Amino acid sequence: MQMSSRVKVNMKWNDPGLAWNTNTSNATAIMLPVDKIWTPRLILDNAIDITAQPYKSDVLVLRNGNVDHAVILFVSVSCEINLFTYPFVIGDCPVAINGWNQGSCGLILSFTDDITMSGSEQSGEWLTENVNITHDKRTYLSVTLSINPFSAVVTLILPSALIILADLVSFALPVQGGERNNLKVTLVLSFTMFLVILNDHLSSGTSCSPLLHYHFCFCLVNLVLSMVTSMVLTRLTSDDSILPCKCSKIIKTQNANLGHYGADAGLTETKTSTDQASEVASLQKIVIFLDNMDQKEQVANSNVGFVDRLDKICFCFFLFIDIIYIIIVVIVTRTDICKPKPLVIWDKEDYYFYFWDYFNDTSYNY
Repeated sequence: MQMSSRVKVNMKWNDPGLAWNTNTSNATAIMLPVDKIWTPRLILDNAIDITAQPYKSDVLVLRNGNVDHAVILFVSVSCEINLFTYPFVIGDCPVAINGWNQGSCGLILSFTDDITMSGSEQSGEWLTENVNITHDKRTYLSVTLSINPFSAVVTLILPSALIILADLVSFALPVQGGERNNLKVTLVLSFTMFLVILNDHLSSGTSCSPLLHYHFCFCLVNLVLSMVTSMVLTRLTSDDSILPCKCSKIIKTQNANLGHYGADAGLTETKTSTDQASEVASLQKIVIFLDNMDQKEQVANSNVGFVDRLDKICFCFFLFIDIIYIIIVVIVTRTDICKPKPLVIWDKEDYYFYFWDYFNDTSYNY
């Protein structure tokens, strides 16, 4: 990640070459152009981009050689913040301000705790919670950042949760007729388009991918399985087989009886005027046809009852899976499962310098 900030550094140091006594002048302080005297050069060990400029064109020099100066740093630094629990993220970003160094001679800065922060409410999604001095082998500014989760919850988490809820409620629709299938297909297509639109806007981490990516994957798989299950149940209501190329035995028998009945009926119509017994045979065929219709209705009612029971089992299964998923997500977000590797911002070599430069005040503006 990259953090851009504006840092104002108020510095004081002593330059013996600029000191004077009362014999030379009675002035206690003078103003000198900043480009005419030596000023400390600041560097950032983890900077991606840095621009420094004097806060004022003049510096204040006291009689004893003390110099009062301020610079403005526009910096962009690299940060390693754990985005696993995005958008509920709080992390620290170091701003490793240092003095120039070369071999055994150089400049070391001495920080004070007098730090003020401004402009944190105008940072967009990211908010600056706190800025303090951290003393851990090296001294650097530690900026505590957090994300305002409202926007991400409304645009990412809430729509996916509502789509899953709509998928569960769709089990209240009858399996017959196909209305439920139409709704589930619409939900799957809507969620797919939702992911395509947000693909470029989802945050990603270097070593720990946000849990939100796995959440979207689970939602998509859940919706597709629910859609396929509904289609299979719809198939079972009209047939005793889920294979589209295989017809039911009952339907085959009924079609054969209907064809046989139609041939016999055509034959009996030619003999109605001559043979009284053919009328009795025709009535028997009609009775058989009605019995087959009753048998078909009984089988259909039996299939509907079986599918209804199976549909309730599927609803309970998906509801159980969603509840278990919510519990797992809550547990995972409360534990430190994924931790990014610490970002190395310092050189391996350690140099020892004389302390001849120190900070008097530091103001941070994000």
